[in-house]
Amino acid sequence: MNTMSLSPLFRRSIGFDRLNDLFETAMQNDVPSYPPYNVEKYGENDYRIAVATAGFAEQELDVNVEKRVLTITAGKGDRQQDDKVQYLHQGIAQRAFKLSFRLDENIEVQGARLENGLLIVDLLRVVPEEQRPRQIPINGSQGRLETHSADQTVAV
Repeated sequence: MNTMSLSPLFRRSIGFDRLNDLFETAMQNDVPSYPPYNVEKYGENDYRIAVATAGFAEQELDVNVEKRVLTITAGKGDRQQDDKVQYLHQGIAQRAFKLSFRLDENIEVQGARLENGLLIVDLLRVVPEEQRPRQIPINGSQGRLETHSADQTVAV
């Protein structure tokens, strides 16, 4: 396995130290193939995860968020097996699954619904005012910082 060092990126970046952990997790090859799902982006801040949940009832599905990780799980529950049914081909798996998605700190889960055999989870990026881009005015000589020493204040 090739290893990738992100240390050159950290020379000029502050606060991205968790990014290395994210890349390490992404490089692992344990990507689930069941059930199939889409991660979709609508516009600037709207996202959606659509999970194929054919054959699962609403009460058999769970959507949870804990520590910025969205987890979608499904179990068979206490289904009654019909002894009269003999499957000639069983292509709808309906097996238990667990999907996990790491969420950015500004992503909020807006809701989840079951629609046409898809579990749809709507997400929204909510950027706080202090993180939005802003123009810094240049005030000439008015915006000077002052340094404070123990005995006196000196203008710089």
